[in-house]
Amino acid sequence: MTTLSEAIRTTTPAKPTKPARTTKPAQAVKPTQAAADATQTAKSAQTADPAQATDPAQSADLATSRLRRHADGMAVASFILGLLGTLVLNLLLGPCALVLGTLALARGTTRRGRALLGLTLGATDLLILALLVTTDGTVSWHIGG
Repeated sequence: MTTLSEAIRTTTPAKPTKPARTTKPAQAVKPTQAAADATQTAKSAQTADPAQATDPAQSADLATSRLRRHADGMAVASFILGLLGTLVLNLLLGPCALVLGTLALARGTTRRGRALLGLTLGATDLLILALLVTTDGTVSWHIGG
């Protein structure tokens, strides 16, 4: 009786071996060119990862730009949630729009108008909810009699 590993070994075709490549002798590199290449590689490595950046100002700028991008996303999300909240789920989406709009403004978003619209729409969502609760006695939209 053969085991599974033996069956696999016997059915698997052998990999063809590649012929050895003949390589040319390495050309001599000028010392100045090698130093320039090493310097360029070191600079690209510094700018590639902010955690490895040696310049504190550069890493602070990268962190600030990352926070600003997140704040811009929060401003857009606040606007979209506030807009959707006027139609559906205003109990849930209104406060989310208020929180995201406030966080975006606090983090210094470049999309200040969108964050303010998100705040306005979030507050409107809660006002619509209060109006529905007082007039209809329900927390949902009701069209018709």
